[in-house]
Amino acid sequence: MIEIGETLVSLDLLSEQFVCDIAHCKGICCEEGDSGAPLEEDEIVALEQALPFVTPMLSAEAREVIDRQGVAYVDEEGDLVTSIVGNRECVFAYRDDNGVWQCSVEKAYEQGLTPFKKPISCHLYPIRLRKRKNFIGVEYHRWDVCTDACRLGSQLKVPVYRFLKDPLIRRFGAEWYAELEKAAEAFYKSEYYQKLFGGK
Repeated sequence: MIEIGETLVSLDLLSEQFVCDIAHCKGICCEEGDSGAPLEEDEIVALEQALPFVTPMLSAEAREVIDRQGVAYVDEEGDLVTSIVGNRECVFAYRDDNGVWQCSVEKAYEQGLTPFKKPISCHLYPIRLRKRKNFIGVEYHRWDVCTDACRLGSQLKVPVYRFLKDPLIRRFGAEWYAELEKAAEAFYKSEYYQKLFGGK
């Protein structure tokens, strides 16, 4: 683990490689899973404010869920998450003409309709944040639906933390990310890394 400020960063972010390959996975992470995307309290307001711009992109089923229970709910583990349709896809997900799941909130953001890009948990994935008593764990989450992303990341030799530079800076700031880069450089030069990964 790497300690930066009030965070503990898993070494997996440096040793594992990952680049989303949406052409192959079709954005399945928006559909699969047993609950919605984790949310921060203030993100609920941001999602509600984005509703007028995203609703036209949503399915009738998604609109019905939002009308009935809102943009979020507390799942079985007690976590605040986005509402989902039929115990599957996020209510904000829609399929484009190529059958790829897209985020309506991100689409509205790209069109300049809302200042909110999307929930930080979605932007950061496959990184998950674990709030502990005195620190935040910054961890790599393994999921079999991301096999294509792991393969592409290995081909391109892009570690997780580099692929997710923008969302990490969004969440923790540029200074924090600069510290992570320094720690990564030291890690790659370490005897531990050379022994374990052969300098890959």
